[in-house]
Formats: sequence, C-alpha cells, structure tokens
Amino acid sequence: MTPAPVVVRETSNLEDAARILLETKYCRLPVVDADGKLVGIITRGNVVRAFFE
Repeated sequence: MTPAPVVVRETSNLEDAARILLETKYCRLPVVDADGKLVGIITRGNVVRAFFE
C-alpha cells in the first residue's frame, strides 16, 4: 500500500509547516485545502524568508 503523501493544510501555521519540513527530508511540500486539493507549494526558503519578516 502506498502511504499518504506528506502535505501541509492551508489552515496550518508557519510553525507547523517548518516543523514538518525539518522532520522530513523534503525541501518543499504541497499545500492542500480541506478537500485535499492542491492550492500551492511551500518551500524551506519560504519559511526562512517569513521568519525574517
């Protein structure tokens, strides 16, 4: 069986996204809405830039 992909919900905060990125080997993650539809991508670079804003 294929495991569910690692995603970030659009309602997640930046801290949650950063934690997932740090705990996995991924440099970017899909962002999905409540229906599981892709609404964007978040990258480690996005998180770092947001931290310094």
